[in-house]
Amino acid sequence: MDVLSDAITAMRTGRPHSARTRRHAPWGLRFAPFPAAGFHVVLQGMCWLFPPHGEPIALSAGDVVFLPHGHGHGLADSSTTPLSDVDSTALPEFRADRDQEGGTTALLCGAYLLDQARPHPLLAELPEVVHLPARIGRHPALRAAVDLLGAELTEPGPGADAALPALLDVLLLYLLRAWLADQAGQHDRHTGWVAALNDPVVAAALRGIHHDPGRQWTVQELGAHAGLSRAAFAKRFTALVGQPPLAYLTWWRMTLAAQLLRDSDVPLRTVAERTGYASEFAFAKAFKREYGTAPGRYRSDRSDRSARRDQPGPGAPASVSGG
Repeated sequence: MDVLSDAITAMRTGRPHSARTRRHAPWGLRFAPFPAAGFHVVLQGMCWLFPPHGEPIALSAGDVVFLPHGHGHGLADSSTTPLSDVDSTALPEFRADRDQEGGTTALLCGAYLLDQARPHPLLAELPEVVHLPARIGRHPALRAAVDLLGAELTEPGPGADAALPALLDVLLLYLLRAWLADQAGQHDRHTGWVAALNDPVVAAALRGIHHDPGRQWTVQELGAHAGLSRAAFAKRFTALVGQPPLAYLTWWRMTLAAQLLRDSDVPLRTVAERTGYASEFAFAKAFKREYGTAPGRYRSDRSDRSARRDQPGPGAPASVSGG
């Protein structure tokens, strides 16, 4: 299994949302923190991003920014334009008025609903703002995904309800791939998940865990799978991933179990088997130790929350798109 794909899938809690919008100067918006990961793409013109911390960032046409942790931020036509608070419970209406004086900025904005309470460490390692400037020849797959999504939002065709979520999933994947590729090019990165995914030994062990989390792995077996002795492998894995091999295995098993309970109706016995537990009792004990509640209660509570979230109303999740 692909570790990056698994990390994304484990955190997803709902359908992504996006919108193509046009703003005319002067404009400034301040977005409160939100339970999602947001992105902005500048399609035309320029604007400024005000991150949670640090100096404003100038964005030009083709720039992509990703805010993985749902922190509040601002967007404006200039670094001096006052920011107006945006109600995060209602999707703002952005009306294009091509006759209005002032510059025009076209934006592609969106959000992914993620479980920020238990992020995969690969995603937790991301900075507050991932800025991918437009550069000729850099990340062509990401640019292609942006073009496809922008075109679909501008002129939705038949099957748009299926195309948009799929394109948003592709965009998220290419965003993360682009960031990982840029970080891998920095030779001073000797630890962390960027280094782990680019280390053939640790990456092989991670692929083994994600491919077969229910297997009764030992440190020696994982080391042999990766081609190292037990002691050398354990030291290398811990240094890069940030926790020992079996600790990560347990963490991933519990994360996978929570995902199965949240997103499927498979019996608890099946969840236990897929996550390496010989009985429902052993699984339930381990799950309660990790989450503080029994698996059945966790499933019913999450189902109730999902039902409330899916009810129509003014608080549409698209409100966190930031655009």
